Amino acid sequence: MDKVLKSVSYIFHPLIMPLLGVIFYFSKSPRFIPEEVVQAKLISLFILTIILPILLYFLLKTLGKVKSIKLVTTNERIYPLMLNSVIIILVLKRIVTPSQVVELYYFFLGILLSNLACLILAIFKFKASIHMIAISGITMFFIALSIHFNININGTLALMSIIMGAVATSRLHVKAHTAIELVLGIFIGVIPQLVLVNYWL
Repeated sequence: MDKVLKSVSYIFHPLIMPLLGVIFYFSKSPRFIPEEVVQAKLISLFILTIILPILLYFLLKTLGKVKSIKLVTTNERIYPLMLNSVIIILVLKRIVTPSQVVELYYFFLGILLSNLACLILAIFKFKASIHMIAISGITMFFIALSIHFNININGTLALMSIIMGAVATSRLHVKAHTAIELVLGIFIGVIPQLVLVNYWL
């Protein structure tokens, strides 16, 4: 059971959540989007939101700015969150512009706001669960998409609720966060997505 709970944190790592949201969007959107455009955006996002952060992590580790990928202390979180904010801004400027895919633009804008909120908290020596920020933010985005496109994704939402519970349980089990930090993470993930829904729903 210990191994299962620990593996949940790695399987549903925050790095994969933005790309998962984009894949879900393209799979459910009724709009016609050329396949080559979809592929180009997915490849670009994979490089920027997964490969680049991993490379930057190893650079920061080499420079002694972080000790492990778990980012245990608030000081360790500052540089990765700053760099991630820059990456998301690049995504907003170059890959998911509002003139092309307005839903994804506001999805990533919400991610940026959540990221900045987490960064501010880290500067003030308070940890919020990045795992819960990611999973709750994407769940809110899925809910908004189901309303926007008038599609039934109850099965997906049920699965996301189970995953959210599993992630929260795993973070508590490995003593990575307190219950307050998990709840705060949920709010930081949900609120930006919920507020920005007004601009595209």
